[in-house]
This record gives sequence, C-alpha cells and structure tokens, in this order.
Amino acid sequence: MKHLNTLAFCGALLGAMSTPAWAETTGPNGETATASSLVTVSDAQAETLKAGDHSAALLWHDQSDFVNAVTAGASDEFARLGIKVVATTSAGFDAAKQRSDIETALAKQPSIILSLPLDPVTSAAAFEEAKENGIALSFLSNLPAGYEHPADYAAIVTDDLFQMGKQAADALASSMGGKGSVGWIYHDASYYVTNQRDNAFKATIEADYPDIEIVAEQGISDPARAEEIANAMLLRNPDLGGVYVTWAGPAEGVLAALRANGNKTTKIVTLDLSEPIALDMVRGGNVVAIVADEAYELGRAMAASAALDLLKEDVPAFVVAPAVTVTADNVKEGWMQSLRIEAPASLSQ
Repeated sequence: MKHLNTLAFCGALLGAMSTPAWAETTGPNGETATASSLVTVSDAQAETLKAGDHSAALLWHDQSDFVNAVTAGASDEFARLGIKVVATTSAGFDAAKQRSDIETALAKQPSIILSLPLDPVTSAAAFEEAKENGIALSFLSNLPAGYEHPADYAAIVTDDLFQMGKQAADALASSMGGKGSVGWIYHDASYYVTNQRDNAFKATIEADYPDIEIVAEQGISDPARAEEIANAMLLRNPDLGGVYVTWAGPAEGVLAALRANGNKTTKIVTLDLSEPIALDMVRGGNVVAIVADEAYELGRAMAASAALDLLKEDVPAFVVAPAVTVTADNVKEGWMQSLRIEAPASLSQ
C-alpha cells in the first residue's frame, strides 16, 4: 500500500465507483471482507501445487518500498508452494505500459498473474487474454471494469480500510487527551479505498469521542495543494488541536504549513508510511501517528488466493490485510511489520 502514492493515482481513474458505507470494510462493489489470515494454502495443497509445474507473473503499477514488500510476501509464498516467478514488472503508472507488460508476460505462459490494474477500462481489455486462457488473476486494491467473481478473477486483496481510519482517529484522539477541535482533509475523488479510510476516521471521531469536534473539512485531489489548504484551515481555526490527512503525500504539505506558521501544537495523523513524516514524528514534532497496512501480508494473501484458485477451491472475492499504527515508540517494529524491512537509518538517529 499503501501506500497512497499508488492509490492517489488510481483514485482519479475509478471515479465511476460508488462510495460504500463506512461501518466496515467492503469491496468496490460492496463485497464483504474476509481477513487475509483466513486465506491459506495447506501443506497438503502445497504438495499438489508443487507437482503441477506452475508459474507466476507479478505485474505491478510502480516501484516503491510498498511494492517491494508486496512482492516479497508473494514471492515467499510462491516459493513455499513450488511456483516459479517468471516475470516481475513495473508500469510506472502508465496504463499502456502495463498492457504491454501483460502481453510480454503472457508469452511466458504463467499460471498466475498478480497485479494492480491502473485503469479499469484499459485493464479490462488488457487482462482479457489472460482471463480467457484460464490464468488465475489476483488483483491488488483495484478491479478491471465488468469483471465478476469467481468467473473472472480469484480475489481482490487490499487493506482493512475501516480499521486504518479508525486507528487514525484513536491515535489522534489519544494525543489530544480526548478533547478539542480537529480538521479533516479527505481525498476528493470517488474511490472506495480512500473513501472508506477517510470516512472511518470521521465516523469514529463522531461516534466515540463526544468531546472532539470536527470543525473544518476540506477535500483534496492534488497533493500539491495541501499546504495551501492547511494554511486556509488554520487561518479560520487558529486553535485547531489536530488534523487528519488522507495520506502521507499531502500530509507533508500540511506539516510544512504548520512549520511555516511556527505551530508546534496542532497534531497530525495520516496513513501510509513516509520517511519525512516519520522523521517529524520521532523528533517529537506535529505528527503523532501513521497508520499503515501490512504490505508483506497483502502479497502473501494475493499469492495464496491465486494458488487456491488454481486448485479450484472457493476463494473469497474480497480479502483484507491488517492495519498497524506506527508511533515514535514503535517505529522500528512498525516498519518491519508493514514492509518487512528495517526502518530508514534517519529514524534511528
């Protein structure tokens, strides 16, 4: 994930999708979520797969620590199952490049493809040949237009979106002593991933923290406007106790606005790991928590769902991985839990 440097781009492309209810994490078409821990391949099933001479292609949307962690989770699971990874690509957020990557990968005749579809319409056509050839498709967060489960794909795997927003609310409320005023900067696009995370934050504050009031709300679609938005919000609400920011990219702009105003008291909580945001947090700045997904677990669950599909086993349509709240006290452990890599050296200084 994650993660929103990837999701921000995709959000604008999925504007036609409706926003689901906030009460629990649901899929792009209202699918009920299944915990990733329940999607597992048994040792006996693994032995069957090892005898099948299967292979997999990992066709990603971009390259980042998040994608590396997803790749690691998938690759480790495939190794356990005797499934050879024959291709790993990055489309650089280019839907045409992703289509080319798919065509190139198909020449290797993989049994499985894991991918985050960049554009629902383009992706629907691009994955058509794979679908027709019976390749098991497991998608990260997004879904090609018109695809139906279980006929067309094994599963969509993403974060526990409600828990991410809820944990952000809990962390911000804790830092504020359970009282005060907050600003809510949400993703101004119709995309089920960000919409659910953002709305879960708002709903949790309103339901669980009667002494905290959301006094300012502002949507954002261009992260470059975050500093401008924060300045306007602070001008109207100079005593703002905290700000929720939809993901780490625009949170950097909000942090810049606070610093420019000499504001050391307004707290920030955001989603998806970011070294600059985490650096402010460990130095005792405005940032009090970052809520992230378990990216390695996303990859493992994607691989497991596709492998189960190869075995003609029933696979849940929509699978979610846990969320983790990262603070100054657990930044090293949180980084490892999310990405399975050491936290940046700057966070240990």
